[in-house]
Amino acid sequence: MDFFDAVVVGSGFGGSVMTFRLAEAGRSVCLLERGKPFPPGSFPRSPRATAANFWAPDHGLYGMFDVWSFSDLDAVVCSGLGGGSLIYANVLLRKPEEWFVRDDSGAAGDEYWPVTYQELVPHYKQVETMMGVQAYPFHQEPYRSTPKTAAMREAAHLRGLHWELPPLAVTFANPGQRPVPGVPIVDGEQNLHGVPRYTCRLVGECDIGCNFGSKNSLDLTYLSAAQRHGADIRTCCEVRSFEPTADGFAVSYLRRPRAGEEDGVDRPTRCVVRGRRLVLAAGALGTPYLLMRNRSSVPGISPALGTHFSGNGDFLGFVFKAREQQEGRSVPRLLDPSFGPVITSAMRMPDALDGGAGRGFYIEDAGYPEFVNWLVEQNVLTASEHVLRFLLRRGWSRLTRNPRSEVGRQLSGVMGKGLLTATSLPLLGMGRDVPNGRMRLRDGYLDLDWDTAASDSYFGRMNRTMRELSSKLGGRYASDPLSHLNRLITVHPLGGAPMGRNWQEGVVDSHGQVYGCPGLSIADGSIMPGPVGSNPSLTIAALADRSADRIIYDFKS
Repeated sequence: MDFFDAVVVGSGFGGSVMTFRLAEAGRSVCLLERGKPFPPGSFPRSPRATAANFWAPDHGLYGMFDVWSFSDLDAVVCSGLGGGSLIYANVLLRKPEEWFVRDDSGAAGDEYWPVTYQELVPHYKQVETMMGVQAYPFHQEPYRSTPKTAAMREAAHLRGLHWELPPLAVTFANPGQRPVPGVPIVDGEQNLHGVPRYTCRLVGECDIGCNFGSKNSLDLTYLSAAQRHGADIRTCCEVRSFEPTADGFAVSYLRRPRAGEEDGVDRPTRCVVRGRRLVLAAGALGTPYLLMRNRSSVPGISPALGTHFSGNGDFLGFVFKAREQQEGRSVPRLLDPSFGPVITSAMRMPDALDGGAGRGFYIEDAGYPEFVNWLVEQNVLTASEHVLRFLLRRGWSRLTRNPRSEVGRQLSGVMGKGLLTATSLPLLGMGRDVPNGRMRLRDGYLDLDWDTAASDSYFGRMNRTMRELSSKLGGRYASDPLSHLNRLITVHPLGGAPMGRNWQEGVVDSHGQVYGCPGLSIADGSIMPGPVGSNPSLTIAALADRSADRIIYDFKS
């Protein structure tokens, strides 16, 4: 049985940072990731491969997308080496300093952050350096012609909101060189996959996996560095249970040696690995679920387990059929959401904590792959009169034996102008919703109770602002249709094992160490006592970097 200084469960932003930091400090580390590796070039694009790109191992599916559906909310997370960094939109914004709330009123949904912004600043900087952040080079060609970025800047200024080009974990340019799409990244093949990488090709595929390696995902950054420092990285290893031992912890997992292969039968093998320290980093859904299923192994755990769940205020809206004035007449305004990375810019609505009114939030432009445009426009075409008119014309030409054989103009008419997708743009919102959700086990499954009514004013303000932005762009507005059913989708689930000042208030302390269970730490989004407000990845990673300092110190003392 292998024995390590530390066993880390999960390779998301918390687990990858922790694995690297401990390995860099000379400690033996074993990382267990349930998903498989996804090297650049391996992300599915065909309908057949995409249909299998979901996580349901009991049914032979070992894809990236793991979708959880609860009574009032659906959550999308990732399974694969590198965790959520494989499918997130690359944004590494810091949590605003004023949003580190310290509300200990005891009211439902209160939040108290036992760590401050200033304490996280050096860790923010460390993660930003490791992830190689670059802002979207909007002021240079060909990036300057990105329609959605220009539209967001204009709408934000007209609405009086702060607009910015946020730090992105994307390589647009090699060091010291001007940004050019699609050129080889210097030393880009020096990663654990051993494959070359290329600068961003502006194809909007960030959220389904970047086949060009332009995303500085965790497998290409932290995990590659951790492997060079000797970390033992094991994929297709799903942790099921753990228990304390005399010298640390024994962690039991299922090893699927052929997970994801289309030929053969998956025969999982139960394995056990031991470590002096155990770090849970399975995400805001996975870690609480693992703790609840193994509650007998942590009898002294806080009653706060399962509390303070938040969707980080995630909300989706759409601008349709934008228009603008040119030479005194109204014409379609091209937004072209498929050009560029998924997110290029962000605007911020102030919070009551920093001079605003109500709970603050961010709104960001959203892109998607070009094939989505084809899917939408093709569905419109098949139901349109353009096709019928073309068929009638061709039939008439055949009957009358018309000698005119050139039909390019007619075919162009069948295709239409593609303005529905070209003049539309999704808007992504996130911010400070009320973290009053509670997780529990029901019949062995993870269940979630979340009173969305407590956040009605927040979502109402978000909805109104998106509508105003759509109006500034001369477009029509529509919110996510599920929101009308009081049902939301989050890609940023947080909480469930929150930080607190003591055992009664939180599951872990400000360094991620579990109260009442020496040697056990948590390093993922589950430790958030409330919403981050901005995209949470950077804050999760910074907290993990801070927690690693404490564990390294403990090893030395």
